Amino acid sequence: MTYFKTLSTARLTLRPPRPGDKDALHALHSDPRVMRYFSEPPWTDPARAAHQIDEDACAFDREEYFRFAIVLDETQQMIGNCTLHALHRQNRRAEIGYALQPAQWGKGYMGEALGALLAYAFRERDLNRLEADIDPRNTESASCLERLGFVSEGYMRERWIVGGEVCDSALYGLLRRDWDAKQN
Repeated sequence: MTYFKTLSTARLTLRPPRPGDKDALHALHSDPRVMRYFSEPPWTDPARAAHQIDEDACAFDREEYFRFAIVLDETQQMIGNCTLHALHRQNRRAEIGYALQPAQWGKGYMGEALGALLAYAFRERDLNRLEADIDPRNTESASCLERLGFVSEGYMRERWIVGGEVCDSALYGLLRRDWDAKQN
């Protein structure tokens, strides 16, 4: 049986991706603006979205990782996704990843979605630490993480090669105790 977990915020619903999301998912991950700072180039094969949705559903079933579609309540359209992945159960830590349609940038949606993802990670999954690995040129992403309480913990030179471009990584971390303190 598929593990269907839904998270809600004031303006958004976070839910597992559905087959009907394939066009929105492909549009998101084929957009060079969205993928500019990702660890892979823009998608070119439209079939990749359907495959990814199937893979994500299986991962939810096995509780291996959790990629949530971010749905704007006002329109019921998928506008992005956020993921809790690379779970290390013994160490109670995981990584987060995220992407948002450019038309939705600057509206606070990603901070809102990630706030729900953090609550899920710390309260429901009982994690102690979350990590994010971002391209240091993505200052908007860094600002979003910092507003959520993440701390810059390191810099790795030439960690990724994406589409032939060598890229650095900025590493961010958030401890549950720091997140808890910020909630009060």
